[in-house]
Amino acid sequence: MRFDGTAQLLGESTAIRELREEIGRVGSTDAKVLITGESGAGKEVVARQLWANSKRANRAFVAVNCAGLPESLLESELFGHVRGSFTGAFRDKPGKLEIADEGTVFMDEIGEMTLRMQGLLLRFLETGEIQKVGAHRSGSRVDVRTIAATNANLPDMIAKGLFREDLFYRLNVIHLVVPALRDRKDDLPTLIEHFVARLHQPGIHMATSIAPAAVAALREYQWPGNVRELQNVIERMLIRCRTEVIGLEDVPAKIRESQPASAAPFRERRRTIVDDLYQRMTSEQHSFWTTVYPLYMQREITRTSVRDLVRRGLQDSNGSYKVVARLFNMEQGDYKKFLNFLRKHHCQPSYREFR
Repeated sequence: MRFDGTAQLLGESTAIRELREEIGRVGSTDAKVLITGESGAGKEVVARQLWANSKRANRAFVAVNCAGLPESLLESELFGHVRGSFTGAFRDKPGKLEIADEGTVFMDEIGEMTLRMQGLLLRFLETGEIQKVGAHRSGSRVDVRTIAATNANLPDMIAKGLFREDLFYRLNVIHLVVPALRDRKDDLPTLIEHFVARLHQPGIHMATSIAPAAVAALREYQWPGNVRELQNVIERMLIRCRTEVIGLEDVPAKIRESQPASAAPFRERRRTIVDDLYQRMTSEQHSFWTTVYPLYMQREITRTSVRDLVRRGLQDSNGSYKVVARLFNMEQGDYKKFLNFLRKHHCQPSYREFR
């Protein structure tokens, strides 16, 4: 069994070792897989391991965030569209399912699909045929392996009429559960070490390691945002730390002062398009100009979404727009261009928030 470069994001606890063994058994098959678990727990990492261990590993792995797009855009994203099918459709465009032909498509947050989209997906799973938006008939057939993931309770959604039972059974051939980070605290030291090494940038971040007292504080926290939240916290500490070792004083106050999980019930915040775009820029090194700017100019996201992205960047950089520009993977000379864009389109958060 082999793993790609993201395997360290899972850890080495007993629960994760059992999950790895299951991945090894399932990965070599073409069976459809449904991955469940809380937001940020590592469902896409598991999907990538399934792909890396499959006979399709030398073919494309295509991920689609079903929660990050409205229905009309999601349909075009999955199935593609023909020229002239809607305003802005200046050319034919292949969908993710067509791009993934002979490879693997990963549909994240499948529970966010509307009932109409669920019906379109079910038909594709049954026939393999793609009908692009604006086309009058079905087009080519494709051969893709389908991996779906959700943080929702699909049986409950079925009972409420929010999710199709026939689609659930079509997707749920193999069911893998990714445990929450708070249920596998033994993985924290491995994950912390991995993120410090991966996120450290010479010349930008001074810190190269983390003190035992800081690790102990991180272990006490319950991590409602799971591994994704841990990654963001490590990055924030690297930015703020002014020494070579991250100390207890660099740990965010909400973590140092956190109460045991029993003090309050756990409530998970639903992932938004802002979360997805921020992760693409800060974790996947996508540029603001290629990730956010086109969506805003095409009115697929709002001014509020851009403002929330900038606000999150400022929170993680002590209010420095120059650091935000680096976080958003802009060229060194793009700082003034970035500020001019924000002023022109009124996308700047209130200055009082970061005084």
